[in-house]
Amino acid sequence: MATTANPTSQNPSRADFEALLNEQLGGAEDGGFEGRVVKGTVTAVENGMVIIDVGLKSEGRIDIKEFERAEDDVAPKVGDEVEVFVDRVENSEGEAMLSRDRARREAAWDKLESEFGEGKRVEGRIFGRVKGGFTVDLDGAVAFLPGSQVDIRPVRDVGPLMDMPQPFMVLKMDRRRGNIVVSRRAVLEETRAEQRSELIDKLAEGQVIDGVVKNITDYGAFVDLGGIDGLLHVTDMSYKRVNHPSEVIEIGQTVKVQIIRINEETQRISLGMKQLESDPWDHVAQKYPVGSKLSGQVTNITEYGAFVEIEPGIEGLVHVSEMSWTKKNVHPGKIVSTSQEVEVMVLEVDSDKRRISLGLKQAQGNPWTDFAEKHPVGSKVTGEVKNATEFGLFIGLDGDVDGMVHMSDIAWGISGEDALALHRKGEEVEAVVLDVDIEKERISLGMKQLEKGAPTAAGGVSAGSGLRKNEVVTVTVLEVRDGGLEVQVGDDGATGFIKRADLGRDRDEQRPDRFQVGAKLDAMVIGFDRSKKPNFSVKARQIHEEKEAVAQFGSSDSGASLGDILGEALKKKGE
Repeated sequence: MATTANPTSQNPSRADFEALLNEQLGGAEDGGFEGRVVKGTVTAVENGMVIIDVGLKSEGRIDIKEFERAEDDVAPKVGDEVEVFVDRVENSEGEAMLSRDRARREAAWDKLESEFGEGKRVEGRIFGRVKGGFTVDLDGAVAFLPGSQVDIRPVRDVGPLMDMPQPFMVLKMDRRRGNIVVSRRAVLEETRAEQRSELIDKLAEGQVIDGVVKNITDYGAFVDLGGIDGLLHVTDMSYKRVNHPSEVIEIGQTVKVQIIRINEETQRISLGMKQLESDPWDHVAQKYPVGSKLSGQVTNITEYGAFVEIEPGIEGLVHVSEMSWTKKNVHPGKIVSTSQEVEVMVLEVDSDKRRISLGLKQAQGNPWTDFAEKHPVGSKVTGEVKNATEFGLFIGLDGDVDGMVHMSDIAWGISGEDALALHRKGEEVEAVVLDVDIEKERISLGMKQLEKGAPTAAGGVSAGSGLRKNEVVTVTVLEVRDGGLEVQVGDDGATGFIKRADLGRDRDEQRPDRFQVGAKLDAMVIGFDRSKKPNFSVKARQIHEEKEAVAQFGSSDSGASLGDILGEALKKKGE
């Protein structure tokens, strides 16, 4: 009986061939040769090639340069045992494909994976430059070093770091893709943090220590305290105003500082120099009592005022409202200038808040008080019309003050609107002082009072008039108005006014049109207005004469009628 042949043996597949090959040579998963690092023996060294026997049916060749990558590497000799990587068991020429570089790389990867898992540092050398960074040799494995990870601060020249053994920190590993990312900066930061922690442990708040100025900025200076930097802020350099740190210190200078604050979390140290000096604010309230006058220098000007240094480390604020008696709503820079020496008065002292309120105008004297002393009420003044408003004229006077002439005090006999039209801005005019209110900073002036019949400087009226209240005088009508009569005593006496209601007791007598310009009538002085101008009344004269007649000739209670009493009085007067 014939036997049937195995179709597999007659027609072997690729898998069958692979199984047969692995049976003879061994596969990688079965502990075979390919893709593995194995040990071999050097059998010969010839023509720059190292011939190695790894136990296969044929030997392999490796370029001798692969054994001399590092400076301390020595070319192998016959009989030496070396580790190589089996790339292929057999090439087209029947030789084994071996690699020393691959063996070194695989060993390096195994070591790196172990150290990366433990977070250890690895040693390597920067040997090349690529886009975005550098290449690092980690004992056979090539890693990428980003440019930002070279140092804590940007490095312009990497030349001194090339080919120099130094520690790195592995940030990322991907063996399948063959990617390794390392950092030199992480090692430096870690080392620096350890050093800072050791140094900070030796420091304490309040401690006085010497340091070297390392760097100067607009806001302060960094001082080296022996391996760790502290910030000396510009406000802690001196009690006096410091515009820039370079005014006090310079780079490289050794300074004595006090540790003000240590932040354990951020490891930042705040330093101070002024704390080593005596505080000038300790006795400032006793030294500068309220009301005292001082001299100082303007150090800074703001929109709300100016700072004046009255001694080193002591500054006071002159608020804009306390700078000038006369200049209102003006920028302080138009009144004072920086570095100017000024006289000031202490208005308020707050030692707790380190504030002193100063007054510039208080040290100069009140111009309204000075004006009142130099120009009493009734005196004449001359000034320029600065402004014309709907209610009067503003006149510029001595001492940089203004006086106001009300529209009713500009001229006699015309309305206020018409009187305002008589004068223009810039015109030089004369006026008389009517009133000075120092508290309200007001000066009242009059121009019509300088006309004929106006009050004199002594506060009375023109010479020859000698008017007194309740005196009966004969007046001449100067002007007839709807509201009354403008009259004058004599030919050159004082002018005054008789209101419509004061023209007589009866309603028929209270008509101004009954009188003509130039008419004369008897009237009583009943008072004076603000400008010392007299006011007259015919009605008051009549009532006064009636009372005198009743008192002299009897009363109506005794049986005499009012007509009898008046008749007797007139008869007596006629005799």
